Amino acid sequence: MHKIEGSKQKPQITFRKPGREDGSAIWDLIASCHPLDENSMYCNLIQCDHFSDTCVLAEMDGEPVGWISAYRMPDDLETLFVWQVAVSEKARGQGLGTRMLEHLVEREECDGVNRLQTTITLDNDASWALFGRFSTNVSGKLTSQPYFQRDHHFDGRHATEHMVTIRFAEELKRAA
Repeated sequence: MHKIEGSKQKPQITFRKPGREDGSAIWDLIASCHPLDENSMYCNLIQCDHFSDTCVLAEMDGEPVGWISAYRMPDDLETLFVWQVAVSEKARGQGLGTRMLEHLVEREECDGVNRLQTTITLDNDASWALFGRFSTNVSGKLTSQPYFQRDHHFDGRHATEHMVTIRFAEELKRAA
């Protein structure tokens, strides 16, 4: 194989379940991904510790560059709720968000999941694009409706969050 002058090979990105030792690095990653809502470091530690089976940490050369926090709904184990997706500037433009979502739903711990839900504000174009791509990739159907409303739930301090539901092909077949 010939080396081409000036070409750089992209660093490999790996996915894994987080551990509690990753909590502070994930908190730093989220803080660097504006305009994501920041939670407490303790919240991120709990996610890594209690929900590691349904969270994804993406690393490039050992450095966290992507994060998904998610959980199966306690009253509906067929639904995976995605709380947050973060992608570092260093890893943007590589489809990392979509790849992390696909990795997550293919885990053994997500067997039986037929729907993915998340909430998105109307002005979050990046999230709408991400979940739209993911829905297409899984041959799903994406719907949305206002859920946590600006005045009713957030006392006017946060934009309305729309509940986005992606029904996977398996569920669509079952419903037909």
